[in-house]
Amino acid sequence: MLGSTVFFAFMVIAIRLASESLHTFQVAFFRCFFGMLATAPLLIRHGPGLLRTKHLPRYVVRCLVGTASMLCGFWAIGNLPLAQAVSLSYSTPLFVTIAAVLWLGEQVRARRWTAVVLGFIGVLVIVRPGTEGFSAGTLVALSAAVLSGLVSIQIKQLSALEPADRIVMWTTILWVPMSLVPALTVWEWPQGIAWLWVIAAGALGTAGHMLWTRALKLGEVSALTPISFMQLPIVAVLAFLLFGEGVDRWTVLGASIIFGANAYIAHREATLSRRAATSAPSTGAKPGE
Repeated sequence: MLGSTVFFAFMVIAIRLASESLHTFQVAFFRCFFGMLATAPLLIRHGPGLLRTKHLPRYVVRCLVGTASMLCGFWAIGNLPLAQAVSLSYSTPLFVTIAAVLWLGEQVRARRWTAVVLGFIGVLVIVRPGTEGFSAGTLVALSAAVLSGLVSIQIKQLSALEPADRIVMWTTILWVPMSLVPALTVWEWPQGIAWLWVIAAGALGTAGHMLWTRALKLGEVSALTPISFMQLPIVAVLAFLLFGEGVDRWTVLGASIIFGANAYIAHREATLSRRAATSAPSTGAKPGE
């Protein structure tokens, strides 16, 4: 998960650089197209059998939600201060926790619900609705976070049925036509160095996605997702060096609250997992008891 976080951080920078001359829809398409090319070694390694699946409808739904999340997220990266866009993306674990209860039947007790509530307070600190600092664009970033949370749950469900490489392969294949449709409405060819940025976004995004999928297959989704918070300091430093962007105190405060909530959720998940692993063989205790 930490490795995927580094790749995604550099992908954010590539997206911002590409967005200086291309529409968000086009950047998303090229990220998907070159990302698909980057997965070609998987098909060479495993052969055509990698594409055999009985769960194509699940992939289609997962990719439709993922495409919507990607378009919202890319727009936020291209139009909001990077630190703010990334900070709001870290509300995803809060939505993941809620969705894990509704979809996966995971038990969440009072202390973790308290952490979720505190996390949403952090979101409000960043967004500041009703003040002069409020921007409607932050709602787009939050939409990306909600949809990304749903994607995390869908990936977790798929990973119990399918190998990680198949999930990555089908995801990148389906993303291309799904992202092409909106891109055609604003189409223009990249010029000059913009090609480098869209190619980099595709390669970095696919590398991050491959590691992310494997992480979700190996561990609890609500425990692993908060690790990606390391993306924020990396992006904040690069945004300052490359674009001269600072970080306002509200973003720092809100991000700190979100981080604290996510850290507690991760800690609680790890504690419950260890307890379940220790007690299950001898007592048959259920996770969370």
